[in-house]
Amino acid sequence: MVKKTFPFVLALLSLWMISCDGNRVFESYSGFETQKWNITDTVSFEITDTEAYTNALINVKYNTDYGFRNLYVKYFLFDSLGSQIESQLVNIPLFDSQGGKPLGDGFGSTFTKTDTLPIITDAVYTKVQFVQYMRVEELDGLEAIGFKQVRK
Repeated sequence: MVKKTFPFVLALLSLWMISCDGNRVFESYSGFETQKWNITDTVSFEITDTEAYTNALINVKYNTDYGFRNLYVKYFLFDSLGSQIESQLVNIPLFDSQGGKPLGDGFGSTFTKTDTLPIITDAVYTKVQFVQYMRVEELDGLEAIGFKQVRK
């Protein structure tokens, strides 16, 4: 039994070590308990380790119950005084427009799509918020929204 599981454990350990990202500055997820994102819900992340020169990424964890091809999200950046310094609407494709295949990484019916946020400002921000802009009351099939900063 041990001889059969050893290669599997070794492969998992190798994948885990390879996936460690030394350029990551910040990463956090906010899950939706009901797997629905209500139009009134705001997803917020407090940035603890601020660094001026980073790329910002949004991660959308979704499943095949999601009823649209894409997701419109508006992000808001705030400085340490709570003043909004930037906001922008972004379109995140979640399914292939031709064949309907889910985009991103995943298995089964759950996938995670990562997209770069087009942040314009060079100012340091300490808080980022996301709201959904799909013009429906609730979006089914969304499991979590994540925010990640990596060094350029």
